[in-house]
Amino acid sequence: MPSIFTKIINGDIPCYKIAEDEDNFAFLDINPNSKGHTLCVPKKEVDKILDMEEEAYMKLMAFSRKVGLALEKAVPCKRVGMTVIGLEVPHVHVHLIPLQTMANATFQHKESLTPEEFEEVAEKIKSFID
Repeated sequence: MPSIFTKIINGDIPCYKIAEDEDNFAFLDINPNSKGHTLCVPKKEVDKILDMEEEAYMKLMAFSRKVGLALEKAVPCKRVGMTVIGLEVPHVHVHLIPLQTMANATFQHKESLTPEEFEEVAEKIKSFID
C-alpha cells in the first residue's frame, strides 16, 4: 500500500507543493513546527534513509539544500534546521524547519496556519527556488 507521501506525490492527496525534480518532491508540512516547515521526500518510496542507494541519498540531500536555501530567504528565522526522524510515515522525509528557538525543533510546538497562509508561504518559498 502506498504511503501518504506517495499519494501526495501522485496527486491523490492535495498539498502545498514547493518544488519537484526527477527524483524528489518538496511540500509544506500541514502540521508545522513553524511557518514554512517543509518536507523533502524521494519519489521512490523507501522506509529508512540509510536504506537508500547512495546516489539517491546524495540527490535528496542536494535537493533539500536547494529547498532549504530558498526557505531561509522566504521565512525570517535564525536558521533552517534539518532533521530526519520520521517514525510515523514509512517513507524517507527530510524536515526543513525555520527555527526561532529550540522549541521549533522539538515537534512538541505546533503552529496553526490558514489555507491562505499556507498558500502564501508556499509561493514565497517557490519564488526563491533557483
